[in-house]
Amino acid sequence: MNVGIDSISFDIPKIYLPISTLANHRNIEPDKLVKGLGLHKMSFPDKHQDVVTFAANATLKLIEQENINPAEIARIYVGSESGVDSSKPIASYILSLLESKLGTASFRNCDVVDLTFACIGGVDALQNCMDYIRLNPTKKAIVIASDNAKYDLESSGEYTQGAGAIAMLITSNPRILSFSNEVGVSTEGVFDFFKPRRSFAKSEITNSADNPEWFGVLENEVSIYKEQPVFDGQYSNQCYINRITEAYQHFKRESQQTGKVYENWASILMHLPYCFQGRRTFIEIFANENPDLLENQIGDTQKDKLKALTKSPEYLALINEKIYPSEIASGQVGNIYTGSIFLGLLSALCYHAKQNTHLENQKVGFIAYGSGSKSKVFEAAVCENWKSVISKIQLFETLENNQSIDFETYEKLHKKEITESVLSPKGEFTLTSIEKDNPVLVGARYYEFVF
Repeated sequence: MNVGIDSISFDIPKIYLPISTLANHRNIEPDKLVKGLGLHKMSFPDKHQDVVTFAANATLKLIEQENINPAEIARIYVGSESGVDSSKPIASYILSLLESKLGTASFRNCDVVDLTFACIGGVDALQNCMDYIRLNPTKKAIVIASDNAKYDLESSGEYTQGAGAIAMLITSNPRILSFSNEVGVSTEGVFDFFKPRRSFAKSEITNSADNPEWFGVLENEVSIYKEQPVFDGQYSNQCYINRITEAYQHFKRESQQTGKVYENWASILMHLPYCFQGRRTFIEIFANENPDLLENQIGDTQKDKLKALTKSPEYLALINEKIYPSEIASGQVGNIYTGSIFLGLLSALCYHAKQNTHLENQKVGFIAYGSGSKSKVFEAAVCENWKSVISKIQLFETLENNQSIDFETYEKLHKKEITESVLSPKGEFTLTSIEKDNPVLVGARYYEFVF
């Protein structure tokens, strides 16, 4: 029985900061980011947007696009590392928002949950739901990857920011992709990138050694949460390489393949924390699969030979054919954490649909990564009717029509100093307020649909 992605939709901020603008204000040569990393635009949430609105809007588009009866949806599983609460999942917010639009209790028998493992949580949600559909082939599930990749101002991660959500309908006999059962996995518990609870003594705030109550905090220690991560860029990059190469080899063993597996893939889809990350790191797998080609490169050391291999005709041809189509949207959006690999999928499919490429029955390979750290490698076959579904999706047209903002507006949005939306919301779910007064609802987030 075939199980996989039957349909797909997305929701991305309607505003962006041109990467060249950021580069000029940070004294970075623009070509270093544009030509070196493939970055062009950095999507950023407006005042009324967050990961809940992105997820709910993407899901509503999916339901309306395919005219789905809510009663048909047995699961809504969310992959995210941008949760708005340490207990209440994003998925429960999505359910209530959908019911406000589609009918009270219309999702009452739907199972919802969030899965968190940095940028691979969406893949975990996908595989969990596919296993469920294999056991219950008459059911349908929706998998959502929604995140806001926010970094500190002037940090080395600032130019990789982005936000948005991808929603996917998972069914038996799907129209877009049918996944095989084999999965390669590599996991190691490390601190390459994480979002800890950060604590400090209350006396540092109150200038008192008596531990007075402070905004309801009775403990002598105050914990804060930042959306921005703690990370070591070089170490995280090495963890990425280690995990994907190990997971790739594990996938070969699990699928009992002995040749160059990537040669069977019409498209290589990787987690893209920045646009060119895939092409910069897949070279390690390519070198392992082509030792003779590596050895024939000019260089005194293996590192020199590997660098030369990145510029070889063989590797450049692979990039142009198998990796480039998945990069197009990433360069226009930025990193969206759990959704990045699926944005790459959508980008590649929309590109090939416009090129009228015949992908039917061809395989695509997924190389996912989440810091902390874990990689999964798996593959899927493109279904006969993929183009009929993808032709409905205006990905590149939507990104082309988004509106640029100036640097001052960007910094105010980042610091949450802006009081009104840059663009007035229309035809979308919006964040209207966060409860501050009612003691039994403090922190509750309120949303509404703006027609």
